[in-house]
Amino acid sequence: MKFLKKFLKWFVIVIAALVALLYIFDYGYILKGVRVVYFTGHNTAFIDDYPYFENDTIKKGTSTDPCPLHKAYNTVEETERLSKVNKDWGTIAYVIIKNDSIWFENYYDNFDKNSKTNSFSMAKSITTSLLGKAIMDGYIKSLDQPISDFYPEYAYTKTTVGDLASMASGLEWVEDYTGPFSITARANYDSNLAQTMLNQKMVKTPGKEFEYLSGNTQLLGMIIQKATGKPLATYLSESFWQPMGATDDALWQLDDKEHRLAKAFCCISSNARDFARFGKLYKDHGKWNGKQLLDSAFVAKSITPRFKESPQYGYGWWMKDIGNKHFFMMRGHLGQYVIVEPDDNVIIVRLGHRKSPDQGVGQFTDDISIYIEEAYKMLNK
Repeated sequence: MKFLKKFLKWFVIVIAALVALLYIFDYGYILKGVRVVYFTGHNTAFIDDYPYFENDTIKKGTSTDPCPLHKAYNTVEETERLSKVNKDWGTIAYVIIKNDSIWFENYYDNFDKNSKTNSFSMAKSITTSLLGKAIMDGYIKSLDQPISDFYPEYAYTKTTVGDLASMASGLEWVEDYTGPFSITARANYDSNLAQTMLNQKMVKTPGKEFEYLSGNTQLLGMIIQKATGKPLATYLSESFWQPMGATDDALWQLDDKEHRLAKAFCCISSNARDFARFGKLYKDHGKWNGKQLLDSAFVAKSITPRFKESPQYGYGWWMKDIGNKHFFMMRGHLGQYVIVEPDDNVIIVRLGHRKSPDQGVGQFTDDISIYIEEAYKMLNK
C-alpha cells in the first residue's frame, strides 16, 4: 500500500511536470489534441469532431433549393465490390448525381442525408472558391496580387495569392498528420492560428512548383477575411451557401472563442448533398440557376493544372484521368470526396471514416478509382 501511494504521488508529479513543460515551450495545443482525439477513443482526427471545437455558422438562406431525385432514383443496387469497400472503409455517405438529379444515394453507420461531417481538406476547394469570389467582388485585384499587400511581414517574398491557391508559395511547412509536434497538428489544435501562421516563413522561390501544404490555404483564408472584412463563414454564406440554395446550415471550425479564426485548410461540417453543390457549380462554369456566382475563367483555371509537371492540381482542385474520362475533384482526409465528370454530367460524393490503406499525403489512393469505377458500373446497368 505504501509503495502504491508513493508510485501514485510520483506519477502525478511527472504528469504535472510534463504538462507544465508543454505550456512553457508552447506545445499546450498537444493537450487539446489528446483530449479531442484519444480521450474520445480515436487515434486521429475524425469526421464528426465538430462538437469539440468552436464553430462559426454558415447560414442557409430563407429559400432553399433541394436537389431533385432522378426518375430512376435508387433503382440500381450497389455493386458487390462497392458494398464491400463501403463497409471495410467506413463509408457513411455515397451519392451519385446524374444530370443534376440524385440517381443513387445510401447512408451507413446511423448517418443520414442531414448528418454533418467534417470536410477536412475539401474546404481548400471552397476557400479557393472564395478567393475567386473576392476577385470578382473587387476585394482582391487578381491571382497575381502579392500577399505582402495584406501582410507586410511577407515583403521579402514575391508570393502571390495565386501561389497560395495553387500550392506553389514556397512556405516553410511539413504536411504531417500524425506527428504531435508537427505544424499541421499545431494548426488544427492551437488557440491562436493567425500567430502560428505568421511565424511561418517563405523559404523557397514561389510560383515554381507544386507542393501540397495546408498552410497555404490557411494563409489564403486569412487574406480573404482581411480583404473582405468578413468572417469566412459569413462570406461563404453570402457568396455561395445561400445563392446555391443549400438546405442546411453548415459549420466552420474556429481556433478558439477569443480569436475566432476559421481553419480555412479544413473543417467545414456539412452533408453530402450540400457539399455536392460545389461540384455542380464548377461543372456549370460558375453558374447557378442562370446566375454567374463565380467567374467562368476562374473556374476553368482552377480545374486546369498550373504546372505540367504536376497534372494533378490546379487552383484548389484535384484532377485525375481514368481511361478516356477526365475527373476533377475536392478531396479530404480519410476519404471525403466530391468527384465530377463534366462531359458525362456525373457527380460522385463519398464521405467516411477511412481511405484505402495505400494512403499518402497528396497521393491518389486506390479508393478514389474504385468509387468511380463502381459508380459507372451501376450507371451502365
